[in-house]
Amino acid sequence: MTTANAVYAKKYDVIVIGAGHAGCEAALAAARMGAETLVLTMSKETIAQMSCNPAIGGLAKGHLVKEIDALGGEMGKAADATGIQFRVLNQSKGPAARGSRCQSEMFEYKSYMRKILEGQARLTVIAAHIDELVFERDKVVGVRSQDSIEFQAKTVVVTTGTFLNGLIHRGEERIEAGRVGEPPSKGVSLSLAGRKLRMGRLKTGTPARLDRRTIDWSQTTAQWGDLPIRKFSFWDSVTPLPQVACHVTYTNAATHEVIQKNLQRSAMYNGAIKGVGPRYCPSIEDKVVKFADKDRHQIFLEPTGLNSLMIYPNGLSTSMPAEVQLDFLRTIPGLQDVDIIRPGYAIEYDFVLPNQLNPSLELKDVENLFLAGQINGTSGYEEAAAQGLMAGVNAALKVKEDNPFVLQRNESYIGVLIDDLISKGTSEPYRMFTSRSEYRLLLREDNADQRLSEKGYRLGLLPQKCFQRVQEKEKQIFQLAWELDQTRVTPTQTVNAALESRGEAALKNGTNALGLLKRPKLNMKSLQDFQFLANKIDWRVYPKAVQDQVEINTKYEGYIARQQQQLKSVSELERIRLPESIRYEGIPGLSREVIQKLQEYRPVTLGQASRISGVTPAAISVLQIHLRNLERRAKSKAC
Repeated sequence: MTTANAVYAKKYDVIVIGAGHAGCEAALAAARMGAETLVLTMSKETIAQMSCNPAIGGLAKGHLVKEIDALGGEMGKAADATGIQFRVLNQSKGPAARGSRCQSEMFEYKSYMRKILEGQARLTVIAAHIDELVFERDKVVGVRSQDSIEFQAKTVVVTTGTFLNGLIHRGEERIEAGRVGEPPSKGVSLSLAGRKLRMGRLKTGTPARLDRRTIDWSQTTAQWGDLPIRKFSFWDSVTPLPQVACHVTYTNAATHEVIQKNLQRSAMYNGAIKGVGPRYCPSIEDKVVKFADKDRHQIFLEPTGLNSLMIYPNGLSTSMPAEVQLDFLRTIPGLQDVDIIRPGYAIEYDFVLPNQLNPSLELKDVENLFLAGQINGTSGYEEAAAQGLMAGVNAALKVKEDNPFVLQRNESYIGVLIDDLISKGTSEPYRMFTSRSEYRLLLREDNADQRLSEKGYRLGLLPQKCFQRVQEKEKQIFQLAWELDQTRVTPTQTVNAALESRGEAALKNGTNALGLLKRPKLNMKSLQDFQFLANKIDWRVYPKAVQDQVEINTKYEGYIARQQQQLKSVSELERIRLPESIRYEGIPGLSREVIQKLQEYRPVTLGQASRISGVTPAAISVLQIHLRNLERRAKSKAC
């Protein structure tokens, strides 16, 4: 290890390397919890840069943003303040499957987040290129910059995104970079590899940016957002920006022909790229090859800003040469005369195999070193921000010598994300989906504040007034449900005529308003429209969010009760901790495969062990018996 020429005067509690979406949330969380925090970023101009699509949220990703917000993070408020189109996806489906998404004014987004960081107490932002992590034995103690300045800290959070040994591919062209025009981070990658961490190589990509002046919008279909706007944040955020349309167009046979003829010039298909790409966000080359039966693919033309010339063609990620990109773009309706402002590209980067992490996102074998974001094998701003918040919280708790803060997979999508990474690992960029959660009916967007705000308040992230607002909301939910339960409805001619007009069967016996709400064709608005209930409930005192909760809880009561029952048995396994000193080789009844998996993943709880691929239910039973025997022996020795 080289000797630093200078040591920075101040020693920090937490250093965060990188100021992308993970870094911003990590730094804000640590500082808000009272830790003296330093953010080191190559450039302050790229804080919270939207390197890929200019949007926040989406299916399952919206859940993550809502949970970040409920805990006291910033992404939801930033999305509201800078959103230029808001939509709730899957509105026709059940509440567990819906996802909030907004198109972002990407220049305003990073400006907003930079102001928040620079205005946060106990948080310092310094522009520096970090070249090395500094260790003492198996503990990180700081970082060193390229100009040989050493910054010391009690904990370090690494959020380097695609910068670890970043290599851009565009056709035959190769450029060492973490992002276009920005150098990669080689030294940090070498520092991590030097600790004998298992590392891999992943790939992601981005499409060309198009000149909006050269698009024939008349050949595309406008897609507007929802009105009224459904905000991300549960708190006092605002949505001040004007709303705009995105536009839809499609590839065609001519597009696919250009791509097929030039496949060998694609870095994806000529063998240049070794990293594994995202399964659920494939390049246009992959779409054409793997879905050859499809005669077209949908393209969303998304504005990057209110005053920007750049249009982001979502769905056209590519590693083709720039001239080929122009050729296939000009076969698409509306883009026949398009000009490219910046060609698309693929980028390869190093990541750390995430089963080497504790649930706190601290490395098992390097004390005080936390990782968050794409360095852990994930994709997406939202997945990165969720990890960043958790890593920042746990770094601050480590400084305070408090127990780690861990969200279980039955509590949140954040818990699902982290548990999947550390229990199952990943060999491709991990993306969140609602299908990854076995408790998705309980873990909805709309109840994230009820699930998590108390935890955020106890950590010191969420202001007391916000937590009190949730407490009041819960009181109102209980009160409205009680009023509906107490409001009797008898089978009169008026009542039955009203029900039949809504396509519902007439009443034969008396019921209550809550019973009516359970009927499939009735909802809360139906009850408010019924004249026979007009004077029985004062709907004005109950906000829509309260009414929505009562409706969901009532309609899905049986399913919710069933999932809550399932949680009881699962929660029991989560409470049983596996000692760090446990030796699996000597436990009778465990197969060689199970022993190898347990030694590799080193699960913290029996619940986590049960989710490791190859660890059978029989093996979990063997471990339970072994732990009981250990407990009996310990008690007998104590006697």
